[in-house]
Amino acid sequence: IEAFDYIFSSTLWVYNSVYYPIEYSVMAHPQLLAALFMLLSMISYQISASFAKQLFLHLDPLSVTILRLCFAALIVFFMFRSWHIFKRLGFLKWRDLLCYSAALCLMNVLFYFSLGKLPQGIAVGLEFIGPLGLALLSIKQRSDSIWVGLAILGIALMVPWQQAFEGNFSIFGALCALGAGLCWAFYIYFGQKVVQQNIGMHALTIAISLSALSLLPIGLYHNAQALLNVEYWPQALAIAVLATAIPYALDLQALKRLSKLSYGTLSSLSPALAALAGLVLLGEKIGFWQWIALACVMLASIGVTFKSKTG
Repeated sequence: IEAFDYIFSSTLWVYNSVYYPIEYSVMAHPQLLAALFMLLSMISYQISASFAKQLFLHLDPLSVTILRLCFAALIVFFMFRSWHIFKRLGFLKWRDLLCYSAALCLMNVLFYFSLGKLPQGIAVGLEFIGPLGLALLSIKQRSDSIWVGLAILGIALMVPWQQAFEGNFSIFGALCALGAGLCWAFYIYFGQKVVQQNIGMHALTIAISLSALSLLPIGLYHNAQALLNVEYWPQALAIAVLATAIPYALDLQALKRLSKLSYGTLSSLSPALAALAGLVLLGEKIGFWQWIALACVMLASIGVTFKSKTG
C-alpha cells in the first residue's frame, strides 16, 4: 500500500509539475505545447520499453500487458478523481469511447507480442506505419506531403531492415506490429472524437479500465500464476506509470491541439528518440544513414509543428 501511495503521489506530482507550468508558460503557442507534450510522452514510453523487455524474461507479453493496464487503471482513477464521472456515464457517447478503448487495448497487446518476437527497431518501425498512414490520408495541401514524406524516409532509414533477413525474424511478430500500427491509427482517430466530449482525463480512465477488465479474465485463464505473483508487481507498476499513465494523459492533451496529420507526423520522432536513447544510455552506435534518418524525422516534426502554428 505504501509503495502504491508513493507511486501515485509521484505520478501526480510529475503530471502537475510538468503539465500546468508548461501550459501557462506557452499558452500563446498551442502547437508548440502539443509538440512538447508528445515529446515527453514518447520519452516516457521509450524508457518503459526497456523495463518491459526485461520483464519478458520472466513473464509472457500478455501477462505484462494486463498487469500494466490494471495498475494504470488504478493510478489514473485516483490521480484524476474519476469517481466524479459516474453521474455522467449515461450521457456519454459510448460508441466513440468503446472504439477508443478497443484501439488502446489491442494496440498494447499486439505491440508487446511483437516486441517479444522481433528486434525492437523492427517492431517500432512496423508499428509506425499506422500513424504515418493516417497522416498520409489526412493530407489536404501539397506542402503537407513534404513533411510526411520526410518522416517516411526517416523511418525507412532508421529501422534495421537487415535484421528482417536473419533467423530471429518472426512473421507473426511482424503481423502483430502492423496490427498495433493499425490500432494506433484508430487510437488517434477516435481519441480526437473522445476529447470533444469534454470529460477531460476521465476518458483515459474509462478506456484503460475497460481494457484492463476485458483482458483480466483472459489473463487469469491463460496464466493466473504469473498475474498473481507479487514479485513482479513493482516492475509492472513502474511500466504502468511510464508507458500508460503519463504518456496517454499527455497524448490526450496533445490531441486537443493537433490534427491527425500533425500527430501522425510528430509520432515519427519516437524511433529517433529510441535511437538517441540507445546511443546515450546503452552506448549503441548510430550509423551514417541513421544520422540522416534522424535529420529527416526531426525536420519533418519541426516543419509540421511550425506549419500548423502559422496555418
